[in-house]
Amino acid sequence: MGAVGGMVLAGLDLAVREVTLFAAVGFLIFGLDDLLVDVGWAWHRLRHGSTRRPLAGLPHPATPGRIAMFVPAWEEAGVIGAMLSTALARLDHTSYRLYVGCYPNDAATIAAVRAVATRDDRVRLVIGPRAGPTTKADNLNTLWRALCADDAATGTVTRAVVLHDAEDVVHAAELKVYDALIGDHPLVQIPVMPLIDRAPRLVSGHYADEFAESHGRQMVLRAAIGAGLPLSGVGCAIATEVLVALEAAHGAPFDEASLTEDYELGLRAAALGYAACFARVSDDAGHLIATRAYFPFTVATAVRQKSRWITGIALAGWDRIGWGRWWHVAEHWMRMRDRRAPAAVILLVAAYCAILGWGIAASVHLLLGTPLPGLGKAMGTVLMCNAALLAWRLVWRFATTAHGYGWREGLWSLPRAVVGNLIAMLAARHAAGRYARLLAGRTPHWDKTAHVFPLTPDELAPQ
Repeated sequence: MGAVGGMVLAGLDLAVREVTLFAAVGFLIFGLDDLLVDVGWAWHRLRHGSTRRPLAGLPHPATPGRIAMFVPAWEEAGVIGAMLSTALARLDHTSYRLYVGCYPNDAATIAAVRAVATRDDRVRLVIGPRAGPTTKADNLNTLWRALCADDAATGTVTRAVVLHDAEDVVHAAELKVYDALIGDHPLVQIPVMPLIDRAPRLVSGHYADEFAESHGRQMVLRAAIGAGLPLSGVGCAIATEVLVALEAAHGAPFDEASLTEDYELGLRAAALGYAACFARVSDDAGHLIATRAYFPFTVATAVRQKSRWITGIALAGWDRIGWGRWWHVAEHWMRMRDRRAPAAVILLVAAYCAILGWGIAASVHLLLGTPLPGLGKAMGTVLMCNAALLAWRLVWRFATTAHGYGWREGLWSLPRAVVGNLIAMLAARHAAGRYARLLAGRTPHWDKTAHVFPLTPDELAPQ
């Protein structure tokens, strides 16, 4: 091998080592961060026992409070009728009304909502003044104004607003949970449990794995340490006093310039001093009271949805809502975790490049009969620590998914980790472009995907 070839090979070895070092140190930091969450949650569990409470043990008011459920809808004719009919048949509460927000240029969805509203006056069709799609927050603000007008006209006092999407399967007892807790906790979030489509289970199922981890442990810890609790946009209740305060402070309760208005609302409410509760409650049959829905089941639609989350939370969140109370370490820790997705994607890309680079370098050295440079003791130690942390993470992933969905889905969660990484990398690239357009002044709009509503009793039953 000539001098030039030797220099090229040495450069390849150096590049591979540097990329490996970058990825290894980054993963070590993130792995230790995740481990701290595990330890914190375990300590909380040891001190307080199970994080689930029985429905019967909640402080139910003598007189149920009035609850309004907001369901924003744009091009949801295929699911909104079934969703509303199922909710009306299921909800076990004596004082509620469903407010459905539609657009004047969406005749099919209007017709589907009106068909249910004519049969049941608990459904209130609200058609906004502007053609769609605007933003989801704009739709929700239209619903808020309609609720305020209705309360003023009838002398009704609505106690709380509940948010749901047009594809959600509501739990029969969820309004009882909100009614019991909203007095002490002006914001209440129940878990979200994505339904798994058995055909494209690698894509649809990775949402189940991630929410099992997030809503099974991370949100519990977040509430326990007093950090602001972001809302998930579905399965959450907000006291009307909070919405009034947000409107007074920001001009509207929901920020129409935000792509993740639900996430920001929870943190803005916390900044105003309103406490939130993450409620893991079991119904009388022992099932977890949660919101269930099908999430995107193709790579393309999952990338679109997750790119919106990354843009709104990890990128735009830096300048839109900042870091909160400067003295609150827990708050800064949680917001850092919320915003680490782009960095995590960079590390993933670096790691895959390092694996590819080592393979190429090893092949070249083998062909030339030269030894492959060693990793070094320090690098070897870091990689061993990362391997241990990865094994630990996969064990937790299996355990949390298996707890909610059974051991078979727990096993499926392991290969789905790779699928989730692929989707995250593609979504980050898409999010970067979207964020650049926002910085250039482009008006955000409702970038939604087609939805599916469960049609069989087995799908509708609690898991």
